[in-house]
Amino acid sequence: MTNVTRLFDFPYYQLENYPLAKSLTSNKNGQWISTSTQEYIDQANAISRGLLRLGVQPNDKIAVISTTNRTEWNIMDIGILQTGAQNVPIYPTIAKEDYEYILNHSESIYCFVSDIEIIEKLNQIKGNTKLKGVYTFDEITGEANWTEVLKLGEDTSNDDELQARKDAVTPQDLATLIYTSGTTGKPKGVMLAHSNLVSNVLDSQKRVPLHNGKAKALSFLPVCHVFERMILYLYQYCGIEIVFAESIEKISDNLKEVKPHVMTAVPRLYEKVYDKIYAKGADLTGIKKKLFFWAIELGLKYEPYGQNGWWYEFQLKIARKLIFSKWQEGLGGNLELMVSGSAPLQARLTRVFAAAGIPIMEGYGLTETSPVVSVNDQRGGGFRIGTVGRIIDNVEVKIADDGEILVKGPNVMQGYYKDPEKTASVMSNGYFHTGDIGEVCEEGFLKITDRKKDMFKTSGGKYVIPALLENRFKQSRFIEQIMVIGEGEKMPAALIQPNFEFIKDWIEKKGKNIGTSEKEICASEEIIARIQKEVDEANSNFGKWEQIKRFELIPKVWSIDGGELTPTMKMKRKVIKEIYKDYCDKIYDRA
Repeated sequence: MTNVTRLFDFPYYQLENYPLAKSLTSNKNGQWISTSTQEYIDQANAISRGLLRLGVQPNDKIAVISTTNRTEWNIMDIGILQTGAQNVPIYPTIAKEDYEYILNHSESIYCFVSDIEIIEKLNQIKGNTKLKGVYTFDEITGEANWTEVLKLGEDTSNDDELQARKDAVTPQDLATLIYTSGTTGKPKGVMLAHSNLVSNVLDSQKRVPLHNGKAKALSFLPVCHVFERMILYLYQYCGIEIVFAESIEKISDNLKEVKPHVMTAVPRLYEKVYDKIYAKGADLTGIKKKLFFWAIELGLKYEPYGQNGWWYEFQLKIARKLIFSKWQEGLGGNLELMVSGSAPLQARLTRVFAAAGIPIMEGYGLTETSPVVSVNDQRGGGFRIGTVGRIIDNVEVKIADDGEILVKGPNVMQGYYKDPEKTASVMSNGYFHTGDIGEVCEEGFLKITDRKKDMFKTSGGKYVIPALLENRFKQSRFIEQIMVIGEGEKMPAALIQPNFEFIKDWIEKKGKNIGTSEKEICASEEIIARIQKEVDEANSNFGKWEQIKRFELIPKVWSIDGGELTPTMKMKRKVIKEIYKDYCDKIYDRA
């Protein structure tokens, strides 16, 4: 029986316990192509043998860059790790200069990439790196293809060498360098051992309420991010078929085609799903519209475990039958569980989706903690709205005197690669300093209140917690993104990126004589007044010292490519302040 202690043990464990005809499934040219557990292992072994023939040594670094999650990524991952080398996943959307920095800092010697866009970007800088070769997953004229490495490994005569390499890998050995996208400065290479990720999978698995060997998952969050990567190992351990979505744009279609039982996402995606459902409801008429909004109002009052009493539960039963069942159909019809991480999830979304019978279980973690520290679980009273769940087994959380969350456990990283000073700055007595502020509530639920470094004081000495404000303001359908500013200033203010798509529809429906370009929308007195109304309403939830007194509308969609957002859709606060310095100066009347 395979005892899972290293990451490459997962597929073998699956083969022994839940051998799947469809372990990994990707869409190629409009067709879903599945790879069985046995084929997955066979191809990973071929990659390992091929890499040995290319001269790959233990502790060599091999980079993988993929625009979408796909079967090849996972085969490469296991193939690399079995040789004792390390997998260095790189975000596809970062600048070529960041590619160059990560490839050089990690000293990667080979790189596997998905498509033509990435190879074109990589080709501009690969001459400045130590790369000996680059292989593509897609067939691209003039480029070496990953199948060449598979073919190199068809000859099994070096199987004994491969077995010796596998046997030599210990749980404490380094498995991967994950470069955090970072909201400031150069990316940091987080060193995660096999034991870090394996322990996190095994301790998180107890919170997965699915039928092992029978469920299906849809995967689309970037696998270069530790959240989705750990989830993929967890799915393999539980014998869950993994289907890779074609793209974020095709999520809606893929959900209907694949009909998954589980998926993971970041809050921004759940917000968009909810906004689309809400917009469809707003277009209804008569009794249908009344019923839709009655169900929404009911959903927003949801409390788990029948806490609202029998009359509420009776109404909820009707709402589920008449309205929420259609939400479930729109998401494939089989979805039992959605998981959220990476950023705070609005409590209203937790309530309304749980009311709809498709609960979002919010968790908390960081790259440095492999990542899960805590997660909600509907079973056994383990679900509490407004929290990130109970702390998982074998992980210890301590709240420092200043409210910072400190984490200790087998999931905590080995350190930052080639940066002992930075490592020392975040570690003390085995505890990792998360930079997040929080509290452990009664019954052991962890609650996050803010990022330590994002909190600021106004010139009047009052503390402001931006995340709390921003989450409330983003409940407005007129506001897509908002960043609260005001450190050292007399008052808090905000930079707002309007929800241009919604506002254009609003202008059309109301028959307003307003231009629909982004600049015209942001310059419109009527739109500014309408957003002021939303701001006033949101402000009523906060103390006078933390209310947003002034704001500026930004006539541009904030994006990863534009530099405002990290690949996991978090705001790069420092960068946004620099890009929109003129708007900040205008708010505070600085010449």
